[in-house]
Amino acid sequence: QVQLVESGGGLVQAGGSLRLSCVVSGRTFSRYTMGWSRQAPGKEREFVATITWNDSTYYTDSVKGRFTISRDNAVDMVYLQMNNLKPEDTAVYYCAASSKFTPSMRDYNYWGRGTQVTVSS
Repeated sequence: QVQLVESGGGLVQAGGSLRLSCVVSGRTFSRYTMGWSRQAPGKEREFVATITWNDSTYYTDSVKGRFTISRDNAVDMVYLQMNNLKPEDTAVYYCAASSKFTPSMRDYNYWGRGTQVTVSS
């Protein structure tokens, strides 16, 4: 059974930075596509960044230039570096994993429990 555990969330002022981490255990990690999604109060969950096994990345427009997703397959970790945070980034952030190279949200079979990111103005 694959398990994902996020960490690194917290309260930060606008313009600040946070780095989220996700550790993956239970199965082979190196060929999974990994993603970070977020869900703000009253809004639907959306993916903000994804990364394939060979480091092909995707970012939603609202975070381009501010967020960076990366992975370390040697230690089964994925990261989300978030810079120049804005109040609109406030959400619960979830780590997810899929065995597909170009997954849709429904193809992410494994999810963490989430970590809260709150950005104050």
